[in-house]
Amino acid sequence: MEIHLTPDQENFVRRAVESGRFRAPQDAIQEALALWEVRERKRAELLASLEEAEASLARGEGLVITEESLRALTEQTKLRGRSRRASPPNPSR
Repeated sequence: MEIHLTPDQENFVRRAVESGRFRAPQDAIQEALALWEVRERKRAELLASLEEAEASLARGEGLVITEESLRALTEQTKLRGRSRRASPPNPSR
């Protein structure tokens, strides 16, 4: 496979190699592809979550958010945060 980079991309890769960040241009491209793969996996997971959320709403499983329910949720979140800060650290986390 032959890949053509823009001049800016070539300069970017060249500077990374010259600075010692990578041993060779191929290493830089491999890392870029690995990061792209991670991003695409996360994107697929997000899309699957959104589809599940939409299906849940279609089944009528959604919650109606009101000012009162939002205040209650905010208060619960604050209480959980305060409780965690007051607890001794858990080394297994």
